[in-house]
Amino acid sequence: MRAPRATALIAFALAINVSLAADSAPSKAMAPAAAPVSPAPAAPSSAGCLPAGDGFLRARIRGALSLDVNWHNAELECDGGARPNGSGIRLSFAGPQQADGRRLRLVFGIGDTGEGTPGKALPTNLTVIFEGEQRLFATRGEDRCTVDSLKQERIGTLGGPTRTYRVLARGFCIDPVGALSSNETIVVNSFDFAGRVVFAQPAPAAPQATPSAPITTVKKAIP
Repeated sequence: MRAPRATALIAFALAINVSLAADSAPSKAMAPAAAPVSPAPAAPSSAGCLPAGDGFLRARIRGALSLDVNWHNAELECDGGARPNGSGIRLSFAGPQQADGRRLRLVFGIGDTGEGTPGKALPTNLTVIFEGEQRLFATRGEDRCTVDSLKQERIGTLGGPTRTYRVLARGFCIDPVGALSSNETIVVNSFDFAGRVVFAQPAPAAPQATPSAPITTVKKAIP
């Protein structure tokens, strides 16, 4: 798969994750494997997912594919921010690139949350992308997967125009996730991760108390 085409596929998938739909087309199939997804010899990004080295993603995938994902910070590429429509946050995790150019990416669109806000039982849209294969699975909605626990911790520089949070979450999917252009399905039985979201827009202003009206003393004129 040529790099421009792979980039276009990922961008399209992320856009659909926001609007609760998705896209892709099947091509070569990744051979099912019961063993955990292991890093390839290719060198990971020097920065990794989180500067503190505590980023990770674990997921148990069954169905058309059998994968036990267990990625650690140095071999993991992660990113995130607010959804463009303001309905929640979105986090993307990509694992090590294999020798043949293939790579697995998971994108979580989590609703009913915002900057710095913890939550429970949050509706979640999930997109699973097999880069290099034109193979993509998507929930097409937020009613099949749930983040049952989410925490956000402020990290990085406290000043400046952007604000970064470490997001720690765990969850599961109750229904199969379907491929967009075939009858294949997978089930993400469980997932948990630590990634990051960056907010560049101004932080919501704290509500201000309405000043009370000044007390006016009326003096009665002496006749």
